[in-house]
Amino acid sequence: MNIVFMGTPEFAVPSLLQMLKNGYNVAGVVTQPDRPKGRKRELAPPPVKIAALEAGLPVMQPERLRHPDAVAELAKWRPDLIVTAAYGQILPKTVLDMPPLGCINVHASLLPKYRGGAPIHHAIMNGERVTGVTIMYMAEGLDTGDIISKVEVPIGDDDNVGTMFEKLAHAGAELLIETLPKIMSGQAERVPQDESQATYAPNITREQERIDWNRTAVQLFNQVRGMNPWPVAHTIWNGEVLKIWECRAASEEKAAGRPGEVLSVKPTGIDVACGSGVLTITRLQPAGKKAMDAADFVRGGKLQEGTVFGS
Repeated sequence: MNIVFMGTPEFAVPSLLQMLKNGYNVAGVVTQPDRPKGRKRELAPPPVKIAALEAGLPVMQPERLRHPDAVAELAKWRPDLIVTAAYGQILPKTVLDMPPLGCINVHASLLPKYRGGAPIHHAIMNGERVTGVTIMYMAEGLDTGDIISKVEVPIGDDDNVGTMFEKLAHAGAELLIETLPKIMSGQAERVPQDESQATYAPNITREQERIDWNRTAVQLFNQVRGMNPWPVAHTIWNGEVLKIWECRAASEEKAAGRPGEVLSVKPTGIDVACGSGVLTITRLQPAGKKAMDAADFVRGGKLQEGTVFGS
């Protein structure tokens, strides 16, 4: 039975490797085109392409999957089932209708919550304590298809986007291996999603990266870890971007200073007043420099108490 796998980032790699490890016949892999990366903007292959080539699998990288040439090339693999995981393009109806067993998606949320391209970011930013992975049949809408299976994964206070991507990637791969036999035997459940419970997690915008010090310390703590290690939350200091990598909500009581005001500068952290509470910054990155702990930053002596971030 031919399976075509579609995925792009590191999140999708465990699902591909688990299918190969368990003896499934992956006829080919579809992933996004190579993109410029790093300061030198050199073309770099996506992680799924690297994994596929190492496994000796044929790879397609169409700029637009809905282009007739891409659809025709995909049809040559004669897929019985298409499995996607963070592929990054919406599958057109011609592709959805191609495999007899349909198309399924490994999605990093407990649907119908957090449909869209950044479910892990939004779950952490919203202070969720539990998220998970859903495997669903794909439909023409955005993550609207019938649910086949789910698994829950807790979010700890020490978790950020990076740690949760890894946890959910492996949880999704294990769930996929548990679910595939049911799909192939025709025994898989199809549970329609409750549209009244649907929420959305669109890709993060540049405006969402900027810290609004009028928010509570807990909200900002969640924002910072919900953007670590990418795209990284930031504030403005001396007219330049100051990235905030790590912090903690030191207090939830109303601070003496105005929102964004630096209350204390210590090697253990920089205390900043919020709309409610105090945020202690423990790792940060000034413009043009590498990320550093608060102790190294404070040693430079350029930040003074009374400074107001964001202005």
